[in-house]
Amino acid sequence: MDITFWQGKRVLLTGHTGFKGSWLSLWLQSMGVKLLGYALHPPTNPSLFEVAHVTEGMTSVIGDITDYEHLRQVIADFRPEIVIHMAAQSVVRTSYLDPVTNYNTNVMGTVYLFEAIRQMGGVRAVINVTSDKCYDNREWVWGYRENDPLGGYDPYSSSKACSELVSAAYRDSFFNPDHYADHGVAVATARAGNVIAGADWTADGLIADIVRSLLQKQPILIRNPHAIRPWQHVLDALNGYLTLAENLYNQGPAFAGAWNFGPYDSSIKPVGWIVEHMLSLWGEEASWEQEQTSPFHESMSLSLDSAKARFKLGWKPKLSLESALAQIVGWTKSYQAGEDMRNVTVAAIQQFMEID
Repeated sequence: MDITFWQGKRVLLTGHTGFKGSWLSLWLQSMGVKLLGYALHPPTNPSLFEVAHVTEGMTSVIGDITDYEHLRQVIADFRPEIVIHMAAQSVVRTSYLDPVTNYNTNVMGTVYLFEAIRQMGGVRAVINVTSDKCYDNREWVWGYRENDPLGGYDPYSSSKACSELVSAAYRDSFFNPDHYADHGVAVATARAGNVIAGADWTADGLIADIVRSLLQKQPILIRNPHAIRPWQHVLDALNGYLTLAENLYNQGPAFAGAWNFGPYDSSIKPVGWIVEHMLSLWGEEASWEQEQTSPFHESMSLSLDSAKARFKLGWKPKLSLESALAQIVGWTKSYQAGEDMRNVTVAAIQQFMEID
């Protein structure tokens, strides 16, 4: 990624008040981007968006991704060059409890965004951030590739597969790479694994549950200690999105399509391993116990094959899983001590950027 590329670029980021969106907002601000965020109010309390004062270096618009007229007007007024779409309902359990809102946000929200981009013009690169759960998960031990079938047992996973299909349909119908000279828009989707970092208070998220219990000095309740996931630090995933956006902007159709951004095999670990390692890093008396069986289906194994991103984008994970977990513990202890969390978070981003 070329840091100088981002200086002065006009970027629209949907979902900027969320966990990943807040980390990305601070990163983009640090590179001199003219950034506008469009999202609902922060989905958690506390949130990184609030404790790190994310709005200080950007324009923040509170709005619903399904409010087409408002979204279209914001895009018309701002005239972004690059759009990174993260606004979504992102919790599997929530999708079971309220599937209609889940589909409306994750599917129709994607439709409204692409339609606004199509109508307003001026955008050169669009990335729709979906999920590794968009694949038809057959509990394979090997990683899924970008050309494997999409699917989804639960409403969340299914909605992300639908969002991928919407992106592909708009790319083929209105932003076809074969007619790039006519429209000038390059469209890609990005699929990452279980991203983790300090400041993750996502409902029902493993790291959020661990941190909350540690701060409250209560036993950690774990649903599926044997479930295996591809864990990666949020900055590794965001680095992939930014590298992809830069290539879409500069080279257009050559980088349109779907992209996986997953960790190395050494970072694919069971939930129980994550909990035990976090407890050892925390260094204070703490324990965990298994929660009663969840009434909702959850996949036991899922991993990504990121060879395409490594070979074509030159992207690779920078942080080991052990380093990522240490960062979470360090960030949380800084928060517990009342430090300036904007400075702490920006410093973590700067340190990451210095890694070769």
